[in-house]
Amino acid sequence: MSELRKDPVTGRWVIISTERRKRPTDFLLEPVHIRPDPSCPFCEGHEQMTPCELLAHRKNGTAPNSPGWSLRVIPNQYPVLRVEGTLDRQAEGLFDKMNGIGAHEVVIESPRHTDTLADVGDVAVEDVLWACRERIQDLKQDRRFRFVIIFKNHGSAAGASLAHSCSQLIALPIVPREVRDEVDGARLHYQSKERCVFCDILRQETTDGKRLIAENGDMVAVAPYAPRFPFETWILPRRHQSLFEDAPRHEYASLARLLGDILRRMNKALDFPPYNLLIHSAPFSEQVGEYYHWHVEIIPKLTKVAGFEWATGFYLNPTSPEEAAEVLRNVKM
Repeated sequence: MSELRKDPVTGRWVIISTERRKRPTDFLLEPVHIRPDPSCPFCEGHEQMTPCELLAHRKNGTAPNSPGWSLRVIPNQYPVLRVEGTLDRQAEGLFDKMNGIGAHEVVIESPRHTDTLADVGDVAVEDVLWACRERIQDLKQDRRFRFVIIFKNHGSAAGASLAHSCSQLIALPIVPREVRDEVDGARLHYQSKERCVFCDILRQETTDGKRLIAENGDMVAVAPYAPRFPFETWILPRRHQSLFEDAPRHEYASLARLLGDILRRMNKALDFPPYNLLIHSAPFSEQVGEYYHWHVEIIPKLTKVAGFEWATGFYLNPTSPEEAAEVLRNVKM
């Protein structure tokens, strides 16, 4: 029988449709297998095909925008928002608009075309996370920006335009609705309970264990209680912290280990699925440290959002989080 579940953070309802239950072998999977591409602009040796790098991890003595790097951050060649200009907001009666001020950057995660975060090793994943942290610290100095979203599209079904492994950062002059809903929900919980809702989730999930997937000393991976999508996974730091960019270095190392572990489990259980990876952190200019908790969301692309979801805002998920957690937890590594 189907059931409705309420997300304890945002208050969003989802439908877990157990009558439409699907196990990993029942999905129409689109495995992501990256093949060599001599024309890829992100590969080592093709640096002149990209904008000049903003940040790079390099071997000693190698020049900027040349071979010899292990990671590069560049401006997106086709940005959704641009840095140049002043922020200008206007209202026309009911209608509100502002010019497209922001920043759009790409983190090229490896010089090798076929590498993925699941197989590059923990140190390389940590380097990616640390590079994102460095770029956020720089971008937040610009007072026009209120939020930076970090995301990764893996596979064309997840929106990737190039196969080469990369993540993206977009600095925004407004706080996006998804994050606003989380912040507002966390504030309401704190006002009622005087506790962080994410910390409460961690306590309940680690005690109960039904939706626990994996954990280490600093990080916990769970299937959320009211997931929008099958095999949706959250990674949360055990220590309460609202800003991803303020985490201590050892927590990035712990996150890298657990993130790589979860991606490898998904590859084995779901046959190398396309996925979106999102890092949710607190807005820059708001005092939310007492009740907001940064976290990572991983969403394999196993189903499609259709008319019912668009019409109602109710996500329809054919796999319970308890079953998803059990499948990923029991993957033989």
